[in-house]
Amino acid sequence: MVRSGKEPKPAGRATDGTGPANPRERFLQGEPVAEGVRALILNSWQRSRSLGLSPDTFDLPYREDFDTGGRIVRAAVPVLDRLQATFAGSQVNISVADANGTVLLRRFGDPSMARSLPAIQVVPGFVFAEQVAGTNGIGLALAERQLIRVYGAEHFAERSQQSACVALPVRDPLSGRIEGVLCLGYPRGFERPVLGVAIRRAAEGIERRLLAQSSAHEGALLRTYLAAGAGTGGPHRGVAMDALATEFRSRDEAILREKAAELISGAQRGAVEVTLPNGRRVTLVSRPVTSSSGVRGIAIEAVLPGAPVGQPLAAPHQTDELPTLTVPLSAARPAIILPTGHLAAVPGPVITADGDAGPAGPHATTEPGTTFSAADDARAVGPVAGGSGRGSAEPDAPGGHLRAADPGTVGRSQGVAEPGVARTARGGQNASEPDTPLVADGAGGPADEPSEAAFPARALVMLGEPHVGAYALAARRRLELLSEASTRIGTTLDVRRTAEELAETAVPGLADFVTIDLPDAVLRGEESADPLADLRRTVLHGIREGLPFTASGERIDFGPTTPQLRCLTSGEAVLEPDLKAAAGWLAQDPEHTAHLLAHVQSLIAVPLLARGVVLGIASFYRFGGSFGDDDRSLAQELASRAALSIDNARRYTHERGMVLALQRRLLPHGLPDQDAVEVAHRYLPAESDVGGDWYDVIPLSGSRVGLLVGDVVGHGMLSAATMGRLRTAARSFAELDFPPDEVLTHLDNLVGRLDREDPDGKGPGVIGATCLYAIYDPTTQRCLMARAGHPPPALVHPDGTVTYPELPAGPPLGLGGLPFDAAEVDLPAGSQLVMYTDGLIEDRHRDVDVVLEQLREALARPRRAPEETCRAVLDTVAPAHPHDDIALLVARVHAMDPDRIADWEMSADPALVGEVRASAMRWLSDRGLDEAAFAAELILSELMTNAIRHGAEPIRVRLLYGRTLICEVSDASNTAPHLRRAASTDEGGRGLFLVAQLSQSWGTRYLPEGKVIWAECDLDAA
Repeated sequence: MVRSGKEPKPAGRATDGTGPANPRERFLQGEPVAEGVRALILNSWQRSRSLGLSPDTFDLPYREDFDTGGRIVRAAVPVLDRLQATFAGSQVNISVADANGTVLLRRFGDPSMARSLPAIQVVPGFVFAEQVAGTNGIGLALAERQLIRVYGAEHFAERSQQSACVALPVRDPLSGRIEGVLCLGYPRGFERPVLGVAIRRAAEGIERRLLAQSSAHEGALLRTYLAAGAGTGGPHRGVAMDALATEFRSRDEAILREKAAELISGAQRGAVEVTLPNGRRVTLVSRPVTSSSGVRGIAIEAVLPGAPVGQPLAAPHQTDELPTLTVPLSAARPAIILPTGHLAAVPGPVITADGDAGPAGPHATTEPGTTFSAADDARAVGPVAGGSGRGSAEPDAPGGHLRAADPGTVGRSQGVAEPGVARTARGGQNASEPDTPLVADGAGGPADEPSEAAFPARALVMLGEPHVGAYALAARRRLELLSEASTRIGTTLDVRRTAEELAETAVPGLADFVTIDLPDAVLRGEESADPLADLRRTVLHGIREGLPFTASGERIDFGPTTPQLRCLTSGEAVLEPDLKAAAGWLAQDPEHTAHLLAHVQSLIAVPLLARGVVLGIASFYRFGGSFGDDDRSLAQELASRAALSIDNARRYTHERGMVLALQRRLLPHGLPDQDAVEVAHRYLPAESDVGGDWYDVIPLSGSRVGLLVGDVVGHGMLSAATMGRLRTAARSFAELDFPPDEVLTHLDNLVGRLDREDPDGKGPGVIGATCLYAIYDPTTQRCLMARAGHPPPALVHPDGTVTYPELPAGPPLGLGGLPFDAAEVDLPAGSQLVMYTDGLIEDRHRDVDVVLEQLREALARPRRAPEETCRAVLDTVAPAHPHDDIALLVARVHAMDPDRIADWEMSADPALVGEVRASAMRWLSDRGLDEAAFAAELILSELMTNAIRHGAEPIRVRLLYGRTLICEVSDASNTAPHLRRAASTDEGGRGLFLVAQLSQSWGTRYLPEGKVIWAECDLDAA
C-alpha cells in the first residue's frame, strides 16, 4: 500500500529482476529507499507520486496542434537524418521534443521498429512531460535541465521497464532558453559510451542551426569572408566540417579554438603552427575581413597538409551581434556546402533565416587593405603546406579593393537551406587590380596564378572582431577558471586540503605562485581571536619549486604596511601591480623580499573571510607580468568561494571534535579489576563523521564478567548522546544480574520510550541501534550470549581455530514486541572472544563474506595477547578510510582454579547449618583466610538460615576465592529477600542488615529455577 492517502498502486516489476526494480517496488509500496537510488530519480518518483500518477494505468496525452515546421524542427531534421544513418540497423529510437515535452520528430535506427512499437513510441505528438508521463528521459531532462540517463526500472511507467534512454536539453545559444530535448532510446542491454558523445555532438549541431536561424543580419562578416576569400585566392579547395570532426578529438578541437581566439585578439594577419597532444601539426591562418557595414574582423582557417582535396568546404554562420562566436569543428551536421572555386556575381533569390525567399541583396565591397590573393596564401602557408618548416606571418599589404556581388543565393545540403551562403561557379580572379569584377570560369585571372590543387585543405575555425575577441578570450578564461573552481574547491571537509585546492585552481590560470596562511586556531576548527598572532604558512604552491618563499608549516608575521595586513583591515583584495614599487611589501623583510623580486613581479593579497570570521590570507604572485583590476576581481571571487568552503570545513572540524570528545568521554576510560578475562579494546571514528559505537566490560557476581558492544545507527551529536544513554542503561541492567536476553528486552523498551519522548515527533529517532551482550562464567567456562541485530562475535579457540557461533539474530533495538533469544557456548581457558561493530566488516567497496574471511585469517594465531589481536585486526581488516565507526573488544578468557571453589549441598534442616559453617571455616583456614573467617561465618549463617526458613530445597552453599571472597547460598525459591530496618522492639529482621554491613556488596541473582543470594567480602579490609 502507498502511504500517501491515495489509492493502492501496484508495485510493477522489471521482468529480469535486475537494476533498481526492487527499490522502485519498495518506493511504490511506501517504504524508504534512500539507499541505492540516485537522488534525481528518487526526486522524480516523489514528484510523480505526488501528482497521483499510476505506473501502469495512465495514458499519455496527444496534441494534434503541435508545430511540424517550427524552429526546433527545421534545425533538427538534418541532424536526426545523420543520427539515423549513424545508428542504422540498431534498436535506437531517436526523438526530438519541444520545451513542453511534446515529441515533434521520430527516427529509428531500424525502420522495422516503427511496426513493432506502440503508438506512443512511434507517432509524434505525444507529451512526455514529467507531470503527465512520470519519470522518463524527456521529462526529467526538462525538469533537471541537464543531461539525463534513465535505466530500466528507474522509469516510473511500467511499460518502460525494459528500455533505457539518454536525453539532453537543446538551448537557444543566444538566449540560453531550452527550445527542446533530444532523446536516444534503446534496449537496456544496448548501453554504449558512444551514446553520450553522439547526443552531445548532435545537440551542438542543432544549437548551431538554431543560432543560424537567430541571425538577423545574415552573418555580415561571414558573407564578406566567403565572397572576398573565394574571389581573391581564398579557400581553393576545402574539407567539410564533418570530415574535420573525424580528424580531431574534442580535446584537439578545444586547443584549436583556444589558439584561434588568441589570433583574433592579436588582430594580425599570419600563420601559426599548432602542435596537438598526439604530435600532429595544424596550421591556423588569420585573415582580416571587413563587412559592408564596416565591421572589421579576423577569420581563422585551419590548414590540413596532406588532407584529401576536392571536397566541399564547411563554414559556420556568423552574426554582427556575436562577432567572436566560436564554432566547434565537429558541430556542423550537415555542413554548409561551399563548392570549390571562386564566388561569382550570380544573381538569384535570397533565402532568409526563416526560410523565405526574397530579392537579391546589394553588392558587398571589401575595404582597402583586405585584398587576398593566391600569392598571399602561398606566402602565409608556405613551407607548412609542403609539410616542412614553420609558417611565417606576412603583414597585410595594402592594395586594391575587391568589388563583388553580395551573397544572395544559398548552397543547400540534404534539402535544407542555409542562409548567407552564395551559390558559386568555378573561376579565378586576380585581386591585385581594383574594381575588377568577378567573372565565372576563371575569366580575368592571371596566367601564373597557382592551381587549386596546389593548396592544402582548410576550413574556417572562428571569425570575430579583434578587440571584442580579446575581451571575450579573457572573459572565457575567467569563466572557465570560476567553473573549475566550483568543482575543485571544497571537495572535502578538511581545512588544509581545501586551501590546497584553492592554490591548485589558481595556478597557472591566474597566478604563478600562491601562498595561503591560516591561523592555528582555524586549522583546529576554532575561531581565532587574533588571526595575525598565530598565522602559519599552510600552503605554498607554484609552477616550480625552489623559490625563497617561507616554507609550509612556519609561522608568518606580517608588518603593518604589507598588502596582506591591509587586505585584512579593509576586507578587500589589495593589488600591487609592481612589487618593486610597493614600499610596504619591501619594508617587510628587505633581505627576503630582495631575493623574491628576482622571481615575482606583481601581487594580489586577498583576505579569506566567511560569515564575519577571519580565516586567513591568500596571496597570488605573478612573475611574467602585472595583475590588473579584472585579475583582482577574479582573485577576490576565488578567495570568497574558497573561504566559504574553508569555513564549512572549519565548522565541521569543530563540530566533529566536540562529538568525538563527547563520544570518547562516554566510553569507558579504564577496565575494571576482574580475573575472568584479559581485555583489549579499540575505538576508531569514521573519517567523515562520528557515530554511536560503544563497548563495555562489566564485573558481575560470582566472578562472572559481562562484555557489551553496541552501535547507534547514524552520526553526529545526537548519535553520540544516545549512545551514552544506552550504554549507561545497559550497564545498569547488567549489574542487576539480568541474563543477556532480558537486558536486550529492557534496552528495546528504553529505545522505544526515547522515540516516544521526542517532543515534536519529528526527530530522527534511534531505531536501528544494535547490541551484543555476553556473560562469561570462569567457574564453568561457559558463555551466554544474545544479540539485537548485531554481527555475531568471532571465537578463537586455543588451537587457533576461528568460528562464528550461530546466535539468534534478534531484531534491532527499538522495534518493540519481538523476543530475544540467548545461546550458550563453551569457552575453554585461553580462548578469545572478539566482538566488533559493523564498521569493521561492512564497507561499500568490499563484500562482507570476503571481509569475514579476512578476519578469520587475521585471528587464526593461537596464544596471542589481546592487544596484539586488536592491532592485527585493525591493520589487516579495517578499511583504510572507514565510513562508519569501529568498536573492537577482544577478551581472552581464564578459568577459575578448582582449588579456589568450595560448595556444599544441604537439606532444609537447621541442625546442618553448624556443620556446613564449620566445614567452610576449615576451608578458609587452609587457604590462610582466617581474618575473613569471622565475617564469612556470620554471612553464611544468616544466608543459610533464611534459605531454610523462606526458601525451598535443594539448598547449595558456595565459596569463591579470587580478588575477593564471595559467599553464595542458592535455593529453589523465587522469593526475593528484602532489606529493612528493624525497630528496637522487633525480635528479628536484622539478618540482611548485618550481611550488608559485613560485605562490600550483596545481591540476588535469579536462575532458571530458583535464586542465588550472594555477598562479597573485601579481603584487604579483612
